[in-house]
Amino acid sequence: MIDLAVYDKAGKEVDTLQVEESSFGGTVRHALLKQAIVMYHANKRVGTASTKSRGMVQGSTKKVFRQKGTGNARIGNIRTGKRVGGGVTFAKISRDFSKRMPKKQRRLATASAILAKLLSNKVVVVDELSFENPKTSEFSNVLGNLKIDRSCLVTTESLDRNLYQSARNIPKVAVIQVSDLNAGDICNHQKLLFTKDAFLSFLDKSRGKEN
Repeated sequence: MIDLAVYDKAGKEVDTLQVEESSFGGTVRHALLKQAIVMYHANKRVGTASTKSRGMVQGSTKKVFRQKGTGNARIGNIRTGKRVGGGVTFAKISRDFSKRMPKKQRRLATASAILAKLLSNKVVVVDELSFENPKTSEFSNVLGNLKIDRSCLVTTESLDRNLYQSARNIPKVAVIQVSDLNAGDICNHQKLLFTKDAFLSFLDKSRGKEN
């Protein structure tokens, strides 16, 4: 059983949540986490780099001059990669780097990532995180009150435009909905900040899937 404190925006403890490790799979699956992180980074690769090979360059295929007897270095046609304007010897071609994982594995990887953060005391829960207007300085003060001074992934139950606009100019801070949580984003940030509603929502979904 893990006791997780709930803070207000001023950094004062106002509640405590008791979390069972079994709600997050019971144990951290390191091999599954690695697979998910590799997939996360692979899916971010664009893969559009390309260059022209000899076959793609315009020009005659005739040998420029005969092999011997001219006093010049031997050379082939004008498309060769040894000449300016010729094709690239080992040309790059567009390719798809994306990888896939079954839905159950992705869910288990996400749960393992959160459990790993919980066990290392890198999960912070705040009772509510709403702003009347977008205000970066106000949100920065909240992070300071919660003693979050490193990269942080802020997780909310639903889209909050004011919160998103308040956080977008703060370096290494990202806002995400709980339904979009994934192991890659979690492991890519030092801290994980949940609103209480978002954390309870994730727990309810995890318990529902177990049942």
